[in-house]
Amino acid sequence: MAQWGTSIDEQVSDVTTKEQLEQRFVRYAAMDSQSADGMNETPSTQTQLELQKVLAKELKDIGAADVRLTEYGIVIATIPATVRGAPKVAFLAHVDTALDYAAANVNPIIHRNYDGSPIVLPRNPDQVLDEITAPELQGLIGDTIITADGTTLLGADDKSGVAVIMTMAEQLIADPSIPHGPVRICFTPDEEIGTGIAKVSLDDLDADVAYTLDGDKLGDVTYESFSADKARVQITGISIHPGKAKGRLVNALTLAAKLLNLLPQHTRTPETAEDREGFIHLTRMNGTSSHVEMQFILRDFEREGLKAHGEALQAAVGALAKLEPRASFSCDITKQYRNMRYWLEDDMRPANLALEAVRRAGLEAHVSPIRGGTDGSQLTERGLPTPNLFCGIHNAHGPLEWTSIHEMEKSLHVCLELLHLWSKETI
Repeated sequence: MAQWGTSIDEQVSDVTTKEQLEQRFVRYAAMDSQSADGMNETPSTQTQLELQKVLAKELKDIGAADVRLTEYGIVIATIPATVRGAPKVAFLAHVDTALDYAAANVNPIIHRNYDGSPIVLPRNPDQVLDEITAPELQGLIGDTIITADGTTLLGADDKSGVAVIMTMAEQLIADPSIPHGPVRICFTPDEEIGTGIAKVSLDDLDADVAYTLDGDKLGDVTYESFSADKARVQITGISIHPGKAKGRLVNALTLAAKLLNLLPQHTRTPETAEDREGFIHLTRMNGTSSHVEMQFILRDFEREGLKAHGEALQAAVGALAKLEPRASFSCDITKQYRNMRYWLEDDMRPANLALEAVRRAGLEAHVSPIRGGTDGSQLTERGLPTPNLFCGIHNAHGPLEWTSIHEMEKSLHVCLELLHLWSKETI
């Protein structure tokens, strides 16, 4: 490798890096690791644990130090420093995939030398990546694009991040001339349900600063996320034979429909909100005419907005209870995470160095709030500043999900540049 001072692109064999990223990503994506809501254990699924065992073994095989798999299915490892006294930097990615769509039996399809034409997913031809569903593809002519086959999500969220971090770790171990302090690697379960990161001990992670690789747009650095709560509404009606129900039946399903109509459907739902607008989102509804459970997520960038969403939901439940006093209602709101900006704005060095690393990797740096959350949201609130970096994720949580090997490679270059920058800092 060339000495530091030349660009990362000149020092890392592009062909080798791309091959490593592609092979790793395809292998990880083919393993089911979907999380499951409502479970009382971490990880919430055995499949996540199986993937974590694979990752722990791979880290040992490439020569990482202090590799361990915790009782909660969290993988932590260390790449020893090449610069004495430099800050300890952690990189995190999550292994679970979203609950929104089928995630078992993923069949990654590799589209080499992408030519700009629509990509028709082979097992569901109605699913097409084109200038409308995937406008970013037009900037990736000649790249290798990976999709699923149309029957499942792909899992780029966040196995692209896992592949980037693992490949970075291998390169750091292979080339001690790359300047960096201690590097901590962490792969977490259950990010999609918001519970896995709570099991990560900051003492075990032992980092001064951290970065999640869980972003999409090329060049993106995110230090602002949604603030988030979840809500559970339960409605209990009165059940009776429908043939004798007049004046006696209280249908919980009908009341659930009325509740939705009392909420701001045209201004505060995901399908009507954008930019910095928050929302109230019904994610699941189960039940019968006698009892219904509704699960909501509440999102906003500001504390006041999040509080207003919760109050709107509670007010709607209260109004419905007055309209139908024979039914019983409950509305329980639980905190999930808060906008990481509230803590990062006290010290913007983690974000500013990330932006400089993006520029050093030859990219235009972008700052945009993420309309979602990452493990970094909770870590930042707990005292470990953790901005989010791009890693090639597109169209997450659905059958049109895809990733770009070029963007994954650029993400890796940004991480190496970031380590170089931190190696010259003090905490």
